[in-house]
Amino acid sequence: MEIAKSMELATRSHKRSSFAGPPHEALFLVLAYLPLFELLSMSEVCRSLRDAVEKDVLPWLNVIVERPLSLRLSDEILMKIASKANGRLRTLVLMYCAKITDDGLQRVLDQNPLISKLHIPGCTGLTPDGVIRALQKLSECQDGLKSLWINGIANMKKEHLERLQFYLQTNQKLPQIQQTRQPLLYHNYRRLRAYRWEELGRVIDVELCPKCNEVRVVFDCPREECKRKRENSMTGCRMCIFCIPRCEECGKCVENGDLEETVCADTLCLHCWIQLPKCNFCNKPCCTQHANMQIASTGSIGWICSVCHDKSDDFE
Repeated sequence: MEIAKSMELATRSHKRSSFAGPPHEALFLVLAYLPLFELLSMSEVCRSLRDAVEKDVLPWLNVIVERPLSLRLSDEILMKIASKANGRLRTLVLMYCAKITDDGLQRVLDQNPLISKLHIPGCTGLTPDGVIRALQKLSECQDGLKSLWINGIANMKKEHLERLQFYLQTNQKLPQIQQTRQPLLYHNYRRLRAYRWEELGRVIDVELCPKCNEVRVVFDCPREECKRKRENSMTGCRMCIFCIPRCEECGKCVENGDLEETVCADTLCLHCWIQLPKCNFCNKPCCTQHANMQIASTGSIGWICSVCHDKSDDFE
């Protein structure tokens, strides 16, 4: 939030200037915190920012690749990006980078053994054995890995998870991190940025689901009765999203018979369904995440959903 405010203030200050001048100093301060797409965009603004991006190592110590770049990132491009850190890369976040392979990831880790955060969710080109080799390499470092996110890696089994947990134990700071462990709620997880995962006191994002025994993200429930079950060492509804649906707004477990219809087809509990505003035509809400499906209704209070809006165009 502070970074966004600094960038906004710097941009306003630059626009108020009646002549072209150097960028505001705040822009240089935020470079090290920008995801890759924004960082590359900043390098095209002017020569001084381009030099700061190209020649300074600091912006490249934490490489965060998200959409839209994740769809185009290849092993070769990743290697070029990682080489800018000169072997000092600390954070590597690859969100749904399907073109990255085991060999490509291993080459980056060979040159950057000090990585402490490795987040590779949805990288379908990676295999469980490739992830294990990567973690084995990073565990050779004295500090070890502090955060690992691998949800979405195909064919991950119990034996793979046990190997990963074994290598994670080499981190001497692991007990300190786990002391701050917090319940993982579904709606918070959906909004949580990958590189802030350690704020929940969790080293790895997946575990063995108590119901289906698959390696997946397992969620806690904010319902009081479910909390009491958890405190009494009972499983309750603590399962993966495939075993029990959860409300998109509050993260509570929802029984199949209690599912309410929404515009966006996401799951809502009855309480959240009642609280959210409804479409003027179909009387269905949409979750906060899909508020872009709301279209202001001309001549009346409220809104209509994009589905009803398209249907009304067909009738005209």
